[in-house]
Amino acid sequence: MTRAELSRAIVAAVRAAVATGELTVTVPEEAPLTWAKNGRTGSPLPLRLAGQAGRPAREVAGIIAKRLAAEPGIQKVAVKDPGFLLIEEAAPGAVVAAIVAAGGAYGRVELPAGPTWPDRPRRFGNPGFEVRLAYARAVATRRWAQDLGVRAAEAAGLEHVCEVRLLHALREFPERARQAERESDPARVRRHLERIADAYHEVYERCSALPQGDEEPTRKHGARLTLAEAVRIVLNNGLIMLGETPRETI
Repeated sequence: MTRAELSRAIVAAVRAAVATGELTVTVPEEAPLTWAKNGRTGSPLPLRLAGQAGRPAREVAGIIAKRLAAEPGIQKVAVKDPGFLLIEEAAPGAVVAAIVAAGGAYGRVELPAGPTWPDRPRRFGNPGFEVRLAYARAVATRRWAQDLGVRAAEAAGLEHVCEVRLLHALREFPERARQAERESDPARVRRHLERIADAYHEVYERCSALPQGDEEPTRKHGARLTLAEAVRIVLNNGLIMLGETPRETI
């Protein structure tokens, strides 16, 4: 998780607390971050919001920490006196486990009806085709993996640059969906699905979940299979939110 992504996650936690009435503050545009020991990142944001909220900074920090800890990519959030957040990020592949665990609930929001992509031309260059093909490829990967004896494994060791790019896009999906819901703008979800699809096509071509030739299935294949399942879930949820029934074949 980049520092910008972490800042946005903290802001999203504050926004959620404001939306439910737990906090009465002006949602900041960004959250200040500082380096902390043992690989953790700190934020003094609760100290800055305490005056607005009319509550002790530690109490404000606790409210934000509870929300933030539920964000994909966050392993643990602690509160240090007098109201400082200490954030421990999850391993890069943890977002995959969170997506698989959440299934159809991951990133799901209610969006107004709106135009979607045209069905044709069915070739690269049409963003709609690329998103639908990415979904079909993820579905097919699961089917072919079963035929080849590849078993899903923990999504660890996904370190190739294209895999990291895809992981970042998957992690950001709930935030983009919430933003689309707040603004009644399904185009934000469409654009993010295009980003995920573009990243997945590169992973599909360069980091296959399927053994090649006489290659035996490995744990790496299993990790990539789990990644493909996460992609299937996110694209499925996004397409349904846009009012489209995902197709397993194109």
